Amino acid sequence: MIKKMKSAVKSWKIRTKLSILMLASAIVSLFLFWFVWSNMGNVWKFLCRFPSITWDEQALIEELEVNAKYYDVPEREENKEEQAEIKSFFAPKDEYTGIYIYEIGGKGLYRAGAYPEITERVVYGSLLDAGYKVSSGEIENYDEVAIEFRNGTYSVMIYSYHAMKMVYPYLLISVLISVGVFLAINLLFINRRMKQVLCLKDEVLQMASGDLKHPVPDCGEDEIGILAEELDKLRTALDENIRQEEESRKANQDLITAISHDLRTPLTILNGYLEVLQLKKIPESMEEEYLSRCLQKTSDIKEMTDKMFEYALVFEETEEVNMEKVPVQAVLEILQENLDFLKLAGFEAEVTMEESRGTVIGDATMLKRIFNNLFSNILKYGDKKIPVSLTFKTEKQQMKITLINTVKKEVNETDSNRIGLKSVGKMVERHGGELYVLNEGGIYTVQVKI
Repeated sequence: MIKKMKSAVKSWKIRTKLSILMLASAIVSLFLFWFVWSNMGNVWKFLCRFPSITWDEQALIEELEVNAKYYDVPEREENKEEQAEIKSFFAPKDEYTGIYIYEIGGKGLYRAGAYPEITERVVYGSLLDAGYKVSSGEIENYDEVAIEFRNGTYSVMIYSYHAMKMVYPYLLISVLISVGVFLAINLLFINRRMKQVLCLKDEVLQMASGDLKHPVPDCGEDEIGILAEELDKLRTALDENIRQEEESRKANQDLITAISHDLRTPLTILNGYLEVLQLKKIPESMEEEYLSRCLQKTSDIKEMTDKMFEYALVFEETEEVNMEKVPVQAVLEILQENLDFLKLAGFEAEVTMEESRGTVIGDATMLKRIFNNLFSNILKYGDKKIPVSLTFKTEKQQMKITLINTVKKEVNETDSNRIGLKSVGKMVERHGGELYVLNEGGIYTVQVKI
């Protein structure tokens, strides 16, 4: 339940959060103001411990006791003459002090008195009244003493309102504390949101500088949090797009190399046949066969150029392969044709071919490219002094073709970009087959299973 409530609060909009926070902080501030203002009397009592702030009540009482011997207390409150005579008795008091004379014992009737002038001022009076009500009279301090006058002993009530001296400063301090708390609560919330905005600004600048690996921090579920989440998605998308663009650029480079490699092989073979025909190094009975092979190579080249853009799929997972039933005999003819050209190029071959009448499911053009690439590598890197071994057999409903040749000693590994084997590997994989390559001590072994 608590987790759900926290989740709901996190998802509130910033405006909603700020409105609720302002309302709550206003209530807290008003309560704090009431608490501070209502304790003004207690604060005054504490300040009275310092002589420089308080007033000397005892000195006033002593002075009144001395002066009282020269005054008669009026018999009645209504006697104006007697009231006028005793008026000077109240002269020692200040404007914050009220003195009232009552009869001792009995009914305690009021006889005479002097009000504190401070209570008669409109502004001070309103503040005094408000302070008196809120503080339950704590700003009012009074004391009762028995003083002997010429006509008897009477009870003298001394009321002190010196706490009114601090009403204005205390009111200002109370307001400042309350407003300060209100502003502090709201500014803390705003400051936290501003830090998140500044954090997002830094993240944008970091992304602009090219750093797309650093994740954008979580900023909650409000508008800023949604912005941070979408910014992180944008960062991820940009990083992925740049990565794909780099891969695409590399694939295009590989494509150009692969096309060049695939076209060079039949062109080389065609050029070799034509040179043999030109030099008339073959019997006349074989001329028709070689001319037929030349026409076949030109057909292969045309087919490759027509499917040039399809070759790009060799480097992609979505390559479409035209699978059909291809006679195993056709595969044997492809191998024999490449063997014949190896022999024309000066290589010797040890061949072991198993007769087979079955079919294989595959792409005929791609199968030609597989073996053209493998034999092209032998032509380029093979040592003519050592015979090339070719083995063809079928087992467990698979064709297994193994080529073994010796690499020339002067061949430098850095001369080869291995694009031919990469293309072969991809094409064999599209056929659901397996390619094994082993190079030990200059003996190069390639096995294809389809």
